[in-house]
This record gives sequence, structure tokens and C-alpha cells, in this order.
Amino acid sequence: MLELLATQIVNCGLCPRLREHCAAIAATKRRAYLDWEYWGKPVPGFGDHAARVLILGLAPGAHGSNRTGRMFTGDRSGDILYRVLHKTGFASAPASLRRDDGLTLKDIYITAAARCAPPGNKPTPEELRNCRPYLERELDLLANVRVVVALGKIAFDTYLSVLKSRGVVNGRAGYLFGHDRHYEIAHGQPDLIASYHPSQQNTSTGKLTERMLLDVFRRARKIAAG
Repeated sequence: MLELLATQIVNCGLCPRLREHCAAIAATKRRAYLDWEYWGKPVPGFGDHAARVLILGLAPGAHGSNRTGRMFTGDRSGDILYRVLHKTGFASAPASLRRDDGLTLKDIYITAAARCAPPGNKPTPEELRNCRPYLERELDLLANVRVVVALGKIAFDTYLSVLKSRGVVNGRAGYLFGHDRHYEIAHGQPDLIASYHPSQQNTSTGKLTERMLLDVFRRARKIAAG
């Protein structure tokens, strides 16, 4: 069923602005990637279908996932993330380069609040709402998930909005975003861990270090094994 959902995501046309933006980037390319055939479409989730840990990011990068077609692959955000996932035993290799590089994930699945690369990395509220049903379907299909790691405030808010719409939480009161903040959710739902996003802006300024991200996924692994 996740394979069918992935096909639906790739063929989605709900957000014309985003589709046009992704296609335009794929056509013009970045000089360093002129020999690439860009993906240029919505990017589906990636990982272990029996995962106990779910990573929720923001959106594909213009010359990262929008180029490679795999979540967090091909840009600086993915460089640090996959290195950390390898060190914590979730990834088979320390680098994710392209869809056919042989890398596999174990016990973890990666998805995003928005599936298309947005201009300025800022999807509109309407675009996030259009994409949310795909996340909700993934949450239903990934039946073994015990912990959700939200990378960045938009991902954190998106996940909480899903929980609120399902009647799991009454609102945002008590759920404050901050790095490595852990929340136990009622009604048997997966735990939630908030993390700063591994964007180049955060990692280059030291707001997020590799050690800080390692702590997040070590915590996630411990909870999942709970």
C-alpha cells in the first residue's frame, strides 16, 4: 500500500505553483549538476515499511531531493542526517547520494510535510494542507511507529495539527517546539521528539551540531526499543 501511495504522491497536481517551480528548477539545473536528469516531481517517503521511528521533515530541497527523488538526499541537510542515521544504526551507509545507490534504512522511515520543493523553502499554509492527507495515510500504514522525530517547527506543527484533527490532543498548549524536546502523547500514539532542522543555516552557525542530532536519534532508538 505504501508503494501505491508513493505513486499517488509522485503524480499529485494539487499545488500548481509548486509543480511549476520544481519543473523549472529541473529544466534550468544548477551548474554543478548539469549532467543530472533532475527528478522535478513530488518526492515520496523512503525507508523501512516496518519502521518504529518516523522522521518528518519540511520539504524537498530544490537541488537536493528535487534533483535526486529521495528524501534528504543530495544536499547539506541530508549529509549530516544520513551520517547520524548510519552512526545510530538506522542507515546502511553514511551518505545518501541518489535513488539507486543501494542505501537502505532499517527501523526508520523518512517523509515530509510538503512533497514538492517550495520557493524559498516556504510552502504556503494551503500547500501544507493539500499535502497533509498523504502524511495521514502514511501514519495509518506505518503501523509499527513508536516515535516521530519532527525536524523543524513546521514539521512539528504539522504533526500536532494531525493529532488535533484526530482528537488525540486538544490543542498546542503544552507542546512547545525546542531541540530534543520529548513528548509522550496520549491514547497510545507514538511519542514525539522535536529537533532543529539540519539545514545548512542551522549547522553552519552551530545552532545544530552533529552531536546534538546524534542525541536525538539515540533517544528515538531507546524509545522505539522501549
